[in-house]
Amino acid sequence: MNHQHAEFRNRLRQLDRKHAKAAHGFRARMRSDGLIVVEPQKVVRSGISGKVFILFVVVGLMFKAFLMAALGYASYDYRVAQLGEGSMIERGGAFLMQRDPVSYRIAEELRPLLR
Repeated sequence: MNHQHAEFRNRLRQLDRKHAKAAHGFRARMRSDGLIVVEPQKVVRSGISGKVFILFVVVGLMFKAFLMAALGYASYDYRVAQLGEGSMIERGGAFLMQRDPVSYRIAEELRPLLR
């Protein structure tokens, strides 16, 4: 009886997996022999996870802070203002490179190390 129960549980697990895959819909396709096969729709996931996004933001803030500390605040603001007078892409870059409180605070900590 235990063997039959184990086989039954195995079949239930397989059905649960199949049902979970099918939760996002089905897709029908015709094989080369003419048989129509219905398969679960594959879920397309983004290649960028939350951790990667946060890492990207942190690296961007560190880069801005390094530039502010290395160039000085007046020079940095002047260069960002010049960038803001350029093309649409350059204006977008100037918007992203504006001085913000977080990068300013990091730059304050980096200044003694760079001077």
